[in-house]
Amino acid sequence: MTAPVVRTPLWTEWLALRGRLDVPVVRTGRSRGASLPVPDLVAGLAGALTSDVAPGDLVVAGEVRGERGPMPSHAAPLVAGELRRAGLRVHVGPVVTTRRVVDSTQDRAALAARGAVAVDTESALLASPDGTTVVVRVVTDTPRQRLLSPALPARAVRALATLRRTAPVLDRWAAAVGEREVVLATPRSFCAGVERAIHVVESALDRFGAPVHVRRQIVHNRHVVEELERRGAVFVEEADEVPEGGVVVFSAHGVAPAVRRTAEERGLRVIDATCPLVWKVHREVGRFAAADRTVLLIGHHDHEEVVGTRGEAPDHVVVVADPEEAARVSVPDPERVSYVMQTTLAVDDAAETAAVLRERFPALAGPHTDDICYATTNRQQAVREVAARTELVIVVGSPNSSNSQRLVEVAEAAGTPAHLVDDVSEVELSWLAGVRRVGITAGASAPPALVDDVVQSLAGLGPVHVREHGDVVEDIAFAVPKELSREVVT
Repeated sequence: MTAPVVRTPLWTEWLALRGRLDVPVVRTGRSRGASLPVPDLVAGLAGALTSDVAPGDLVVAGEVRGERGPMPSHAAPLVAGELRRAGLRVHVGPVVTTRRVVDSTQDRAALAARGAVAVDTESALLASPDGTTVVVRVVTDTPRQRLLSPALPARAVRALATLRRTAPVLDRWAAAVGEREVVLATPRSFCAGVERAIHVVESALDRFGAPVHVRRQIVHNRHVVEELERRGAVFVEEADEVPEGGVVVFSAHGVAPAVRRTAEERGLRVIDATCPLVWKVHREVGRFAAADRTVLLIGHHDHEEVVGTRGEAPDHVVVVADPEEAARVSVPDPERVSYVMQTTLAVDDAAETAAVLRERFPALAGPHTDDICYATTNRQQAVREVAARTELVIVVGSPNSSNSQRLVEVAEAAGTPAHLVDDVSEVELSWLAGVRRVGITAGASAPPALVDDVVQSLAGLGPVHVREHGDVVEDIAFAVPKELSREVVT
């Protein structure tokens, strides 16, 4: 594959970047030039089309529009994220190329009405239709601060200074360019419990209309929560924030009986989206506590699932986070002690903690079947195998997702650098420099589309060869909660 290059249409843009980049900088004018290599990055100045974009802001083209039709820019989210981390104000959206300079308010409004963010006279002529061209433009003029203005020279000087500030990011983009193999861990993304929980909120909105209140995040993923908010879900911390008589959904992580009592006292219509596998652990705690046994709950103290599970029998449950705590924990009667586990733990770490407890308490009783859920186990095994075959692992998931965090730990334990990202904008270009085999997985609460976004963005850095690794098929499906099915009957 040919080497990357940065293109600047104007001499002033070329002068701003000359000598500041390791990657070659070529002044092109409005002609692409058949001999110039790709992938490439077009850097320069532009005019804003909307009032929320100010002089000095950067626009990274999500797509470039011109006479050849719209052309995508697959790596735009990667570059935009890197520019934001560099402290620059960045907008991502369509950039339109016109034959003549656009300055009138009317013309800008007409282009903005079609969704464009910025306008120039070169990008569409320079861009490659295969999505490997990145366009980075600094705004000099806006609908309120016109191009033909005495203030333009000062704004242009400031814009060129901002363009110079992009130089380290442009070099990181160039270092990340290359052909890659992408290995997708199978299974990944949504599990049956997450799919059920999301379906519960969507069904409640369809049946009862907005607002439907949800106690805490329905699943630990920002994108899922934001999408449900757009549909009319209202997320609250506690049930007492829900108006009396309202509809409330309990999240997939489960709740303590005290939360249920609060909802009942307020006359709330409760729809319980607790994952059935979490419910299993709640029932185990109830069974052990009823036998007057101390229950050692292996899990993270502040995780919502652990808080809810402990609430089943707070006088009997002691949370044990790791082998060190297992070595110190004391119980009233060593002959009457049991253990359960948070469902999203790292399998190996949980087993180590349980082993310490068994050594200390020979009479320790456990659950009839493993508490760590099938989806957690499957995803950890898949990422372990992928990590052994790749140079970098990217785990898609929100930072408060326990199962996603564990996937990072499992990959790192296999000796491979791994990073958790909420979405593609958090993938750092420096991770990709010199890396030719990338593994990708996603936590059980992360939408599959977020993985697709990462793969597509990598394709904007050069040819990508994608293959799946793993042969486990998850065909489990959980029924809707009885509260919702009862509503359907009546």
